[in-house]
Amino acid sequence: MLEIKDTYKTIVKESTGFYKDKGSKFIAETFHVESEEDIKGKMDFVKNKYHDARHHCYAYCLGFDKSVYRINDDGEPSGTAGKPIFGQIRSKDLTNILIVVTRYFGGTKLGVRGLINAYKAAAQDSLENTKIITKTVNDFYRVDFPYLLMNDVMRILKEENLQQSNQKFEISCSLEFIVRKRDSIKIYEKFYKINNLEITYLRSE
Repeated sequence: MLEIKDTYKTIVKESTGFYKDKGSKFIAETFHVESEEDIKGKMDFVKNKYHDARHHCYAYCLGFDKSVYRINDDGEPSGTAGKPIFGQIRSKDLTNILIVVTRYFGGTKLGVRGLINAYKAAAQDSLENTKIITKTVNDFYRVDFPYLLMNDVMRILKEENLQQSNQKFEISCSLEFIVRKRDSIKIYEKFYKINNLEITYLRSE
């Protein structure tokens, strides 16, 4: 039987990292983020905090499937900043994370290799100062059913220890529940077998 991968790694707290080379200072700020709106807010925060710096390079990854990601060199030579930062995110297999590395120029050019090493080291230092956790991917469903089926529905919810929300108990009833993705098919089939009940998949997160 094919095993469903339904876990992902992320961070739970903000952290800072630091690296210095030939007078240039690289300050890394790492954040847990859930959306591109979160990212915009964190970027604004960093740019205001280090408003006198020239470069705010970053990388981020979003979604339990890591489907949304971006790197940005913010004026540094192409491939010398965002890519090594993102490399550290990938090396830890993380998602829902943003790392911003701010650079203060020290007067001496570091060259391509020097920049790559500096941005990598600052990002790496910030990740060593945070906490990484493993979370499960969950599926969200809604069931709609007549009141007469209440006992059948509640029995499944209790047997499977499913978290429920948005209940509406009238002549026509509905509620939403959450199930871990690896158990999703089994639970769906249990509800699907009940006559006059409709089950609808909502989302995964």
